[in-house]
Amino acid sequence: MEGEGVGDMSILPESCVANVLSFTSPPDACRLSLISTIFKKAAESDTVWERFLPTDSQAIVFRSSQSSLLRSRISKKQLFFSLCDNPILIDDGKMSFGLDKWSGKKCYMVAPRLLTIAWGDSPQYWQWVSDPNSRFAEVAEVSAVGWFDIKGKINISMLSPATLYKAYLVFKLTSRVSGFENRPIEALVGLVGSESCKRTVYLDNRNARNRNDHNHPNNRGDGWLEIELGEFLNKGEDDYGELEMGVLEVKRLYWKGGLVVQGIEIRPKEGQ
Repeated sequence: MEGEGVGDMSILPESCVANVLSFTSPPDACRLSLISTIFKKAAESDTVWERFLPTDSQAIVFRSSQSSLLRSRISKKQLFFSLCDNPILIDDGKMSFGLDKWSGKKCYMVAPRLLTIAWGDSPQYWQWVSDPNSRFAEVAEVSAVGWFDIKGKINISMLSPATLYKAYLVFKLTSRVSGFENRPIEALVGLVGSESCKRTVYLDNRNARNRNDHNHPNNRGDGWLEIELGEFLNKGEDDYGELEMGVLEVKRLYWKGGLVVQGIEIRPKEGQ
């Protein structure tokens, strides 16, 4: 009959369907896999998920002690979701790398040992300890400081292009926390050598549970808190330059202690 099969994608070769799906997004590919058997098979193919993986993902994984992921027989889809759910350590454990499961864009966390922490090497001010819930071998705990200043950098060439990123300080408060309540801290994000975007934040959320003003920490659901430092649009036009992120105390007036830093995380803004 004339017109029979028009609009019926089940008559297309699986490779053709896979090629079409590779131009969608990871969530779309998963949803479209429910349409039919041919869509399900196509959505499992390496053709689709290799497109969702960053082009330099293999080189990044080789910087990890978990480079065996590339030598195993897991599919590209399995590799994708492994990097989404279980970020890997790279660069001798001083940074973690993962993927955003909604977009496939790159996410990083800079470990405390790679951060610049004022008085961080002085045991009377900071202690370097282990935490079973941390990604990294060591976290930095404030013993007692009168000046709170933490900064980290990442080369923008490591980030996904055409992406709006947000940076977060990831930390927790111990039972010994003091000196942070209602004390303004300046958060900053910007390219080194350029003017940074700055905002005022507060790190002690014990009396701010019902606030939703983005100036107080949120629970991550993994035993840690995070406070947004700011955002950065990586246009991808330049392959050089460093992005600086950090927190700086506004006034040196109070001694502080009982705060544990896991790192500074940078990840794509939700909903892109």
